[in-house]
Amino acid sequence: MAHRAVFLDRDGTINEEVGYVNHIERFNLLPRVGQAIRLLNQHEWKAVVITNQSGVARGYFPESLIHQVHQKMQDLLKGEGAHLDGIYYCPHHPDIGVPPYRQKCRCRKPAPGLIEEAVKELDLDTSQSYLVGDRGVDVEFGHQIGAKAILVLTGYGKGEWEYFREQWKIKPDHVAEDLFDAVQWILLQESYRQNLGKGG
Repeated sequence: MAHRAVFLDRDGTINEEVGYVNHIERFNLLPRVGQAIRLLNQHEWKAVVITNQSGVARGYFPESLIHQVHQKMQDLLKGEGAHLDGIYYCPHHPDIGVPPYRQKCRCRKPAPGLIEEAVKELDLDTSQSYLVGDRGVDVEFGHQIGAKAILVLTGYGKGEWEYFREQWKIKPDHVAEDLFDAVQWILLQESYRQNLGKGG
């Protein structure tokens, strides 16, 4: 049976939004993120990061830095008893930079390439999954892959929700203060659904 997953945007959802993480010291987890991901681990949800990192194509940092940052992210989470089941990133941009980074790829969100890779490698069912991010495009992306979408008010979330939500074609299934709040809502929804299935 395919696994359920919570797909996570990275910058502004897991770590502080600083524009571009062009040095490892600029990467810091947001409060309660470790607790949130630990809860997903405990309830047997796959926690999977899906992130655009066009700073590589733009020449802001080398691709090697992404791997260092993701190792730091895993180490910080491990220190809080949590782990990610997969990390998928796109270093490309369709119009900026030099090949191979300047290309119209299938992995840059909202294109489905990274999700398809995660589904194949981790045996995931997107229709039973959720996506959490801090941008309207994340919400759109979540619905596009057949998952429920949650907007967090960290990172760009508060500004996007306050000033641009009327322009969104697709609204989030839930708006959460942060990732921990989002995960609690997910677990509540699933608990309610299971009880409904049992006739409780």
